[in-house]
Amino acid sequence: MWILGISAFYHDSAAALIKDGRIVAAAQEERFTRIKHDPAFPQKAVQYCVEEAGISGDEIEHVVFFDKPFLKFERLLETYTAFAPRGFRSFRMAIPLWLREKLFQKDLLAKELKMALGEDDWLNKLLFSEHHFSHAASAFYPSPFEEAAVLTLDGVGEWATTSVAIGKGSDLKIIKEIHFPHSLGLLYSAFTYYIGMKVNSGEYKLMGLAPYGEPKYKDKILDHLIDLKEDGSFWLDQSYFDYCAGLTMTNKKFDDLFGQPVRAAETEITQFHMDIAASIQAVTEEAMLRLTRALAKETGQENLCLAGGVALNCVANGKVLRDGAFKNVWIQPAAGDAGGALGAALAIWHIHEQQPRAALETNQRDAMQGSYLGPSFAQDDIEKRLSEAGAKFAAVNDNDLLDKVSDDLIEERAVGWFQGRMEFGPRALGGRSILGDPRSPRMQKTLNLRVKYRESFRPFAPSVMREDVADWFEMDTDSPYMLLVGDVVEQKRRDMTDEEKSLFGIEKLNIARSDIPAVTHVDYSARVQTVHGDTNRKYHDLLKRFKDKTGCAVLVNTSFNVRGEPIVCTPEDAFRCFMGSDIETLVIGNCYLRKEDQDPALCQDYKDAFELD
Repeated sequence: MWILGISAFYHDSAAALIKDGRIVAAAQEERFTRIKHDPAFPQKAVQYCVEEAGISGDEIEHVVFFDKPFLKFERLLETYTAFAPRGFRSFRMAIPLWLREKLFQKDLLAKELKMALGEDDWLNKLLFSEHHFSHAASAFYPSPFEEAAVLTLDGVGEWATTSVAIGKGSDLKIIKEIHFPHSLGLLYSAFTYYIGMKVNSGEYKLMGLAPYGEPKYKDKILDHLIDLKEDGSFWLDQSYFDYCAGLTMTNKKFDDLFGQPVRAAETEITQFHMDIAASIQAVTEEAMLRLTRALAKETGQENLCLAGGVALNCVANGKVLRDGAFKNVWIQPAAGDAGGALGAALAIWHIHEQQPRAALETNQRDAMQGSYLGPSFAQDDIEKRLSEAGAKFAAVNDNDLLDKVSDDLIEERAVGWFQGRMEFGPRALGGRSILGDPRSPRMQKTLNLRVKYRESFRPFAPSVMREDVADWFEMDTDSPYMLLVGDVVEQKRRDMTDEEKSLFGIEKLNIARSDIPAVTHVDYSARVQTVHGDTNRKYHDLLKRFKDKTGCAVLVNTSFNVRGEPIVCTPEDAFRCFMGSDIETLVIGNCYLRKEDQDPALCQDYKDAFELD
């Protein structure tokens, strides 16, 4: 049975296709349209999934949407009623859209499916899942666990902002929820807004900024904004926020509490903003630790699954794992709304169709296939596309390719690495990555400012072969999806001088802290990706070749895009990004390109090609 899952109309629209419970394809719409966080119906992602499967639309038995529009409309009406007359302007803007489209979403979805896949009885094939159940299903069903507690945290679904479920076999039941407007995700987004970054986009920047500051305002947040109970349940004082009925996240009372107004976008980030970031990060970690400790005691489960946008906070995830309340933790790599498409499809197979979960194969860590679920391109197709784009390249065998790329990395060249299927989720995992030498003290700044065109403080992640991870980081566990943070091991760290230790804020940026300074954050942490030969052989082989030549088993891995651009999807996307940035080497399949060999007329001003994130 073919089941198509869809998430759309908020942010990070996506489609996922499963057959008899096995994941066949999944992708975000933004990768095809080149619009970051594209919220539109995922027409191109749907078409990709069907083409990848080699089927026609009429072979799909169910199409399932990841949430329930009527319940969302109920929340909207009840919220505006509760806050009336305040918020009338926001209400007046929202209601026409709901009356025109969202209340009749079933008809809209059927119309979009017809445009994407042709005529069919789409109305009768459509089903709807609840938002947090879709998240929970995306976390539990692909996990390696037969039983687990499932915790989902995000901004808001229909009503729920936090939910707890218990999964056993093919059964999954939500047992408790926290409801809007009390939301850990919205609290974090309020601080994202307050320090001048985009909501639903800049939260990971807030997390990256936190280690530069001190959590000076943690107690103020806990005393005024959030009443956090010992069991992790919480209540937010709405007098400080404006997201219920207004057009902003925070208000003047919030500004007055911290003593400064909202930072204007792209203006100077000060020590105050770093301390604010450190404070809300500390509160988020405390909330997640209290939640997971209480959940472990209450359920008696050893295993924990996580999903929802807050589960992308890899610093908090790492602390939950190290805390040990749960023996094992598994996080859905597409933890945000995109993953809801996959969870909705899996929920229909296991709950609606009452089908059992398939046993994992011997070498499988989970059912996500490394999250390599997007498009791939055959070598002859790559060569044809590059030739038509005017690229100058050499087609080389695998061994020569690994030699050339490892030598380029040693020479501190930035390498665009495009291999196999595109990743599903927000992280580049060695399918669509920009790579660098982590030993270079200049690499972080070079990649941020000259290649990615983004803020210099933003950290980069290390990729390391799974068998070598404990030699470099204080962890010895799988982290294939770059969703756990661990510290660099003591023996790889560099002793700091007294003068260096006395530095504050952004001054810490250019101080080498370890043998791999390009991936060591200012607090010695790193967002680790373990690379496994069974899911990404070529990337694993490159890491091994680099280690054989240098003794270093780690590479810098950042997403193949510039700031504000979705991760590249096609060879043409990759070549454009290569020619519009300071990436010096490009590898697509077995095609090897150097910037100095290209026609200068093909260079383009890429820096301002995309809206800033």
